[in-house]
Amino acid sequence: MTSFVSALRLPVGPVDLTAIDPAGTPAYDGGKEEAEAALEGLGPELAELQERLYANRAGGRSVLLVLQGMDTSGKGGILEHTVGLVSPAGVKVTSFKAPTEEERAHDFLWRIEKALAPAGIIGVFDRSQYEDVLIGRVRDLAPADEIERRYGAINDFEKRIADGGTTIVKCMLHISAAEQKERLLARLDDPAKHWKFNPGDIDERARWASYREAYEIALERTNTDAAPWYVVPSDHKWYRNLAIGHLLLEALRGLDLTWPPADFDVEHEKQRLRDEVPVQ
Repeated sequence: MTSFVSALRLPVGPVDLTAIDPAGTPAYDGGKEEAEAALEGLGPELAELQERLYANRAGGRSVLLVLQGMDTSGKGGILEHTVGLVSPAGVKVTSFKAPTEEERAHDFLWRIEKALAPAGIIGVFDRSQYEDVLIGRVRDLAPADEIERRYGAINDFEKRIADGGTTIVKCMLHISAAEQKERLLARLDDPAKHWKFNPGDIDERARWASYREAYEIALERTNTDAAPWYVVPSDHKWYRNLAIGHLLLEALRGLDLTWPPADFDVEHEKQRLRDEVPVQ
């Protein structure tokens, strides 16, 4: 059976997102109910491996899950349904918005570096450094030569943190324009979701082809051995959540962490408790 890792990992070379079906379900042939049950079934192992990661934090290892995609592609849903399977105490989530005045006064990676999770923690980026080569390119927010520089800067940054002990899982949530339209309409139909709607999202749809091109360039230029890209078809929320669950699980398994040995005499401590005078 093909693994999610091998099925979703982006090959090196030019990228054509139109050739990848956003409604596809690579490495999975079940339906929605089976996928939701399968995701729930990953929970115990994900939670245990995350706890092992934290227990071994002195070793300097961490995991960084990067979620990048168009509006409504499901970053929030992944945080709730997939990342939510592990203890929140072991997760650091950062949602990147438009840079502040202070952030604009520094290099674009300054705020990214500050947001990295410490050792023993799963860091999650809801949007990321890639906004600076996506929106930056589409909306001409930086000169062309600066955009070019950023691809190399991102690669150098990711290799450095990978060499320092961070396992990077970069996921492009691949959604169709038609599915995005349905999700935006659903938000407008539900008063409880009006707060999630931004009229600017409709304006951005007019730039869909430009964003696709920007993604294709960014994916090609930053798909490295240190930090490979996974393109996750996201028209089906249930598949998207399960796929990310498997990618995260394989990343944690790949750390091959065991429980750290006790740095004290276990039998001695047991005997101390046995000999303890009862508390009055």
